[in-house]
Amino acid sequence: MTEQTPETEPAHDPEVLQLAAKVFDLARHGDTDTLAAYVDAGVPANLTNDRGDSLVMLAAYHGHLDAVLALLERGADPNRANDRGQTPLAGAVFKGEDEIVRTLLAHGADPSAGAPSAVEAAGVFGRQDLLELFRGE
Repeated sequence: MTEQTPETEPAHDPEVLQLAAKVFDLARHGDTDTLAAYVDAGVPANLTNDRGDSLVMLAAYHGHLDAVLALLERGADPNRANDRGQTPLAGAVFKGEDEIVRTLLAHGADPSAGAPSAVEAAGVFGRQDLLELFRGE
């Protein structure tokens, strides 16, 4: 079997691309029940868009705690970085989403992962409370 390259890879089915776009929008807008139903029906919990943003990253960045939790409960990786090295945890710190930060940590998110890491982001924003949380204080 030969390796697929952009030149030899089959064209993506427009219906599949349309479905993927819909699922990313569900994560962005926090439509938890519909998002969970799609993942339960077979959409990968770690699906990423063309920038490497995972469903968890989009839900976390846009402040949708229930969607983040639903994805994590379905196997989404809390440490999956996007193409720029950003993690869902760092995104939640950047956006000031403290409950999402705690939820990601409870599901194994690494505060030192990514660039900038959640630790670095908390330092930049003067979030001593989060720095203490990351250190387990």
